[in-house]
Amino acid sequence: MIKQAFVFFLKATCLCVPLLVMAQARAAVHEAPDALNLKLIGHTDINGAGKGGEGLALKQSGNKTILFLAHESGPQCFSVIDVTNPAKPVVLKQVQVEAEFIRCNALGLSGDVLVVARQSLTVGQPHGGIKTYDVSDAADPQLLSYMDLTGPYSRGTHYLTFTDGRYAYLATGAKDFQPKNPLDDQMLMVVDMQNPRLPKEVGRWWLPGTRIGDEAAAPARVRPFDSGFRLHTLLVPAERPDRAYVGWIDGGVIVLDISDKTNPKEVSRISWQSLNQGFIHTALPILDRGLLIASQESTKDECADWPMRVSVVDIKNEARPFPVSTLPMPENFEALCKAGGRFGAHNINQNNMPEVSQVLQNTVVTAQFGGGLRIYSIENPHAPKEIAYFAPKVSGNKGSAIQMNDLIVGKNGLIYANDRFTGGLYILQYTGKTPLN
Repeated sequence: MIKQAFVFFLKATCLCVPLLVMAQARAAVHEAPDALNLKLIGHTDINGAGKGGEGLALKQSGNKTILFLAHESGPQCFSVIDVTNPAKPVVLKQVQVEAEFIRCNALGLSGDVLVVARQSLTVGQPHGGIKTYDVSDAADPQLLSYMDLTGPYSRGTHYLTFTDGRYAYLATGAKDFQPKNPLDDQMLMVVDMQNPRLPKEVGRWWLPGTRIGDEAAAPARVRPFDSGFRLHTLLVPAERPDRAYVGWIDGGVIVLDISDKTNPKEVSRISWQSLNQGFIHTALPILDRGLLIASQESTKDECADWPMRVSVVDIKNEARPFPVSTLPMPENFEALCKAGGRFGAHNINQNNMPEVSQVLQNTVVTAQFGGGLRIYSIENPHAPKEIAYFAPKVSGNKGSAIQMNDLIVGKNGLIYANDRFTGGLYILQYTGKTPLN
C-alpha cells in the first residue's frame, strides 16, 4: 500500500439552502449568468422538485433521448426527463421516496435496467439499500427488486455505479458491517445484477482497520474536518474491467484489483493525512494518457474547509501514483466564497457511458457548487487551463448562488447539469474554440 502526501494547493467550499418559491427559481434562470463559452439551451425546474442529486444517466430510446436524474433528497427519489428537444425538456415521470428520512441521491443505468440508491437519515431506519427498475418504457419504470441493506449500523446505500450490465458497485452499509467509527459506515459492496430480479452480493472491501474485528489498527483521523474513511465513488473503465479507481473520502485515492469480484485487493493508495486534508470524492482514470483526475468535495460553509480542489495525478505506474497539478482557481474566487453557498470541487464527468455520453481525454468538466459548471483543458496536464464556465443566479438559493451538483456530457456535445437546491436542470452547449475532447 502506497501512503504518501497528496499535495493539494487549494480547495473550495460552501453552503446550502432549502427549497423556496419555484417561480423565483424559474425567473432566476433568465438573468444574465456569469458565463464564458457556455450557452444555455434549455432548462426545467423538474416540476418544482429541484434538489438535483449526483446521479445522472442518459438513454437513447428509439428517436428519443431520456435523462434519469436522482434527487439529493425528497420528496422525489428520481425523475425521468425527455430531453430529445433540449430547448424544451419534459418531465415524463417522478418516483417519490418511501419516507421523509430517505434520500436517493444516486443511480446507475445499463441498457433497460436502472438501479437507484436509498439512504436513510440515521442508522437503523428502514427502506435503505437499492431498488432496481425495468425502464424499457422510460415513462413507466417497473420495480423489479429491492435489496435491503439496512441494519443497526447502516444507513443503506449512498452512491452506486452500474454501467456494464452485470455488476453494481455500492458505497453502502449492511446488516453485518459494524464500523469502529460511525463515520466509516460505508464500504464497497459488489452486487451481481445478472438477474435484476434477484441481485446478489458477491464481494466487499473496506479500508483495513475501520471495521470491528479487524486486526489492523484504526487509521489516524484527518483533522480538523473528519469526514470518515468510507467509499464514495468507484469507477471501472471499460478497457480495464479488472481495475477500480476509488474515491475513499479521507482514505484518499485507491486503486483496486477487482479481477476476482469476490475478493478485491488494494493495488495502491495515495493520501495526505499529514496535511490534514481529506474528502476525495471521485477518482476518474484517463488510462490512454496515464492520468487520473481526483476531485475532493467541499462540504463546509463560506470556504471554511478550503482548499478543496480537483487535481491531476500521474498513474502510469499504478503502484506509485503522484500528483502533478491542480485545476486553477477562478479569478473571482473570493467573491464565490462569500456568495452564500458551497463553493469548490464536487462532481466531474465520469466517462462511463460511452454509448450515450462523451469520453473526454483532454478536457475535464466539473460541477463546483457556487462556481457553477466549469471546464478545463488538461492537454498539458502540468498546466491545466480554464476554458469555460456557467454560473447563473438562482433566487431560490441562499445568496442567489447556484449550487451546481452533478453533470453528464452527452454524445451530442450537450452538457446536462443540475442544481442541488431550487435551480433545476440546465442544458448547455459549449461554444469555445478549444476542442471538447
